[in-house]
Amino acid sequence: MRMTPLLLLALSALSATAETSAAEQPSAAKPPAAKLAVAKPAATEPARVLFRDVAESAGVVFEHHSAPEKKYILESMAGGVALFDFDNDGRLDIYLVNSLTVDTADQPKTAPSALYRNLGTPADGTLADGAPLRFEEVAVAAGVAYPGWGMGACTADLDGDGWVDLYVTAVGGNHLYRNNGDGSFTDITQRAGVAAGGWSAGCAFADYDRDGVLDLFVSRYVEVDLENLPVFGRGKTCKFRGIAVQCGPRGLPGTSDLLYRGAGDGRFTEVGAKAGIADPDGYFGLGVAWLDFNDDGWLDLFVANDSNPNFFYQNQGDGSFEEAAFPLGVAVSEDGGEQGGMGVAVADYENNGRFGLFVTNFAEEYNSLYQNQKDYFTDVSFRSASAAASLPFVGWGTAFFDYDHDGWQDLMVVNGHVYPQLANANLGASASYRQRKLLYHSRGANAAGRVTFEEVAASFGPVFTEERVSRGLALGDLDNDGRLDVVINDLDGRAQVLHHELPGVGHWLMVKLEGSGKNTSAIGAVVTVQAGKLTQTRLVRSGTGYLSQDDMRQHFGLGTATKIDQVEVRWPDGTTSTRKDVAADQHLVIRQAAADG
Repeated sequence: MRMTPLLLLALSALSATAETSAAEQPSAAKPPAAKLAVAKPAATEPARVLFRDVAESAGVVFEHHSAPEKKYILESMAGGVALFDFDNDGRLDIYLVNSLTVDTADQPKTAPSALYRNLGTPADGTLADGAPLRFEEVAVAAGVAYPGWGMGACTADLDGDGWVDLYVTAVGGNHLYRNNGDGSFTDITQRAGVAAGGWSAGCAFADYDRDGVLDLFVSRYVEVDLENLPVFGRGKTCKFRGIAVQCGPRGLPGTSDLLYRGAGDGRFTEVGAKAGIADPDGYFGLGVAWLDFNDDGWLDLFVANDSNPNFFYQNQGDGSFEEAAFPLGVAVSEDGGEQGGMGVAVADYENNGRFGLFVTNFAEEYNSLYQNQKDYFTDVSFRSASAAASLPFVGWGTAFFDYDHDGWQDLMVVNGHVYPQLANANLGASASYRQRKLLYHSRGANAAGRVTFEEVAASFGPVFTEERVSRGLALGDLDNDGRLDVVINDLDGRAQVLHHELPGVGHWLMVKLEGSGKNTSAIGAVVTVQAGKLTQTRLVRSGTGYLSQDDMRQHFGLGTATKIDQVEVRWPDGTTSTRKDVAADQHLVIRQAAADG
């Protein structure tokens, strides 16, 4: 979480001027209706409602356990959120990761994590209090309430039994919960060999060696000894603009990341050093993402490192990786500076079949958008008009999603500082503790083929302008209406359940994949949808954003199209399935058993 020179602020103003002229070019590919969606309301016009926070009325009353002063860095970094259907009733459930504090580190039951079972939408569409959703908290009964000092979560069906399992990262030891298929889970961490130890942060499952068995990557942050913590405010890395704050991560010892190879019998073997993913220098790992960036059929791995260069491990196809972040252009900022990488979003935001990367960073270190050139990436953060608005904020959870269903993926970021001591310090916008959200609307491709964004959060009212201290963010269709909702885990305060209520959006398609063998979650599969002149591509991923997990069903906005010409699935083993003339506005299930080769 390193602050770059303030000169960057001045440079950003010049960049923003250049961006404006590019962004104002007329769009050749974006439907005319989309231009109405980006128009900002006049001063006298009430803001439109995109999301409504229905957490309390829906029964989600989770509040993250937090130390008020946060004198130690490990009290500022949690927690993630996972959206998955744990009971196979067709409705997404919510898991919110909780954490301890230095004072409660030996009392895990003071901070239970929460599992909210989705009870669905009433027949008339609402409850008496207007809530479109209702949830029941069941973590204790399900056996997932006490993972200790929790950080984040990711999900996958690890044994191919059709029930999604849950992995929770933590300080002092992670937990793998096997889904029993009866509403409960069993902790199989020790038998599986994935406890990790130390301070784990991000996690993601993937079949990196294409043997049909899911593997697991875990990023780890810093070494921590609760009996020997750095003294608050003492030392050069324990002050922020002259104010005494928590120490780190600079000045603290880092630790290695871990790669667990699945054996196929429910056990894993740590192979990081052998595979070339050991991180021997101990960088500060946080957000992670598996993606096949060069379309060679092998999943590569990106790791967002805090205050260190990022990692990009290119899959060699023989069980090993080559770290290539610098030659590929994703290690540092455009001006060569190390950034405070937190969350990672992956998307084919240009609709060209290539997956780009978006990384959230520390205040005055712009959030990074890396354009995929197939053989390398280009930092287009300022050219895309996405960088300047992010400079005052400390970014965490992030995701691409098409909120207005125009066929182009928009972008959301949640923010919040790490130093509560700044709340009354009056150090300016880039040093406020509580911070608003960012929402970028995609302008689509202009005449030159460049995709640009407009930051439009102010157009959508208090949900976006209210200042909070947020961390994890996950996307999913909570009520199965074809519109993506958002769940946010705040470090300070209650969780947010943002129900999508924007009227007049276009048509849509949701695709759920059911893979064969042990990877029934179809993690690593690529879904391509062609509707008219627009082709969109999505990747099924485990582990998303900042220490979180999105709905694995893939969402596509279709604009005015009522029919999809073709849906193609490339499964993790390279086989394909195709559906033609598919009706819009439905949840489409595709099973690998129907693959046509």
